[in-house]
Amino acid sequence: MKLTDVALICKALGDSNRLEIAQMLSDGEKCGCRILERFSITQPTLSHHMKILVECGLVNDRKEGKWHHYSLNCEALIEFKNYIGSLTCEL
Repeated sequence: MKLTDVALICKALGDSNRLEIAQMLSDGEKCGCRILERFSITQPTLSHHMKILVECGLVNDRKEGKWHHYSLNCEALIEFKNYIGSLTCEL
């Protein structure tokens, strides 16, 4: 995973709403309407958050009719976790 990709994911997850959305998606695909129910935000605000998560590669977007369904991109998540896990601290 390129450092620019890691930075984009870190930036995306730097927002508590987006971090919570990622956590929600960790147990499977969710319709945007279900995600919206959990927050006190407007639909355009949710769309903005989802766009950032999709553009950084962490979330997949699938459209079915008028609804968008979102899921974690497991490959990107595993690469991100591996990168973070490779960081060490010398004491």
